[in-house]
Amino acid sequence: MAERAIRVGLVGLGTIGTGVVRALQSHGALIAERLGFPLELARIADVDLERERGVDLGGYRLSRDWREIVDDPSIDLIVELVGGTGVARELVLAALDAGKHVVTANKALLAKHGREVFALAAAKGSEIAFEASVGGTIPVLRALREGLCADRVLALHGIVNGTCNYILTEMEATGEPYEACLKRAQDLGYAEADPSSDIDGIDSANKLSILAGLAFGVYLAPTAFPIEGIRHIVPADIEYASRIGFRVKLLSVAKRNAHGIQARVHPTMIPRKSVLAGVDGSMNAIEVRGELSGPTLYYGAGAGAAPTASAVLADLMELARARRSGASGRVPPFGTPEPGMAALCAPGDQRGEFYVRFTAHDSPGVLSRITGALGARGISIASVLQEERHESRAVPIVITTHESRQADLDAALGEIARMREVVAPAQSIRIEREL
Repeated sequence: MAERAIRVGLVGLGTIGTGVVRALQSHGALIAERLGFPLELARIADVDLERERGVDLGGYRLSRDWREIVDDPSIDLIVELVGGTGVARELVLAALDAGKHVVTANKALLAKHGREVFALAAAKGSEIAFEASVGGTIPVLRALREGLCADRVLALHGIVNGTCNYILTEMEATGEPYEACLKRAQDLGYAEADPSSDIDGIDSANKLSILAGLAFGVYLAPTAFPIEGIRHIVPADIEYASRIGFRVKLLSVAKRNAHGIQARVHPTMIPRKSVLAGVDGSMNAIEVRGELSGPTLYYGAGAGAAPTASAVLADLMELARARRSGASGRVPPFGTPEPGMAALCAPGDQRGEFYVRFTAHDSPGVLSRITGALGARGISIASVLQEERHESRAVPIVITTHESRQADLDAALGEIARMREVVAPAQSIRIEREL
């Protein structure tokens, strides 16, 4: 006698939700073969059921109210693809409270309300899976939670936003400014009409919150660490980076040291010879460095309907097995039963090397005054690049530093900004060599 199908309710029929429907239609037989029983998409809820999505919805029971799916006793698993932290939070909490397992791709929800969500799941004996929330099709969360669970993670560096990576790749390839490359990304569908979540680093920060939480076994709010986007990057910075052997990437960084965890999101100069430097276009990659395992790299499509649907379906299969066997809670969501609170290094105490570009009138002594202000704050100069003197206009002065405190650099740049020869705010970009 054939086993009863595990019945799935899907809430949210946008790009990713439509991709999940399409993937279940094309891969349903394969999934059933690998599970040993069918996975049936039984119900779908969305506020807009009239829009043409290019997928046949004829075999599904449709609803505009997600509560009808959560309240349906025949539904075993819920997929939340609404996005945001309003309705999605209410839906996920209601589903977990009803004893249903949940799959979500919602990084903002987990970054901001993860403690509440995971606590309820544990209390109700429900499970929540969220591989698709970071890195699209890349199975990096499962690797952190299970594959590397016996190791102590020392650091992770990630390119986790395809929009920003595409824009920076295009700026380097074409020499065009940020605005032109953003417009191209929007035309190609890589960037939203309002791209602020991507280009201001918010999306990357939400993903880093989840990555660092799994890597270090802690809750880490995305508001607790420095976030910087790519709006201020200009072609000159990318050109100078190339001249000194680097490429510019928006990097999500988390490191363990004696004083706690460093976490930050910002444009970063990384060595051209590093593996992460070769990640172009809209692709994503995360490097994890463990005490025992050394460096491991996870690379793939970080967004898009089909890649993200693949991760959603993998989570559905995992939870379907748990539901069928009654073995829920095999691995806690964060890889540890009791995640702690992150002991974070203060932003000003974080240390690193820096690229700094000044714009100044090339009058006698200006370079010595700039380097003197840096030296007075204990900032050691690694290199100086000064363009040929031009008396009628300001010229760039590019300096790279040895390892310095962020607070010391900020103080020195504040002093330098008050010099009459300096005609624009300095541009500083962190340098990461250990990749």
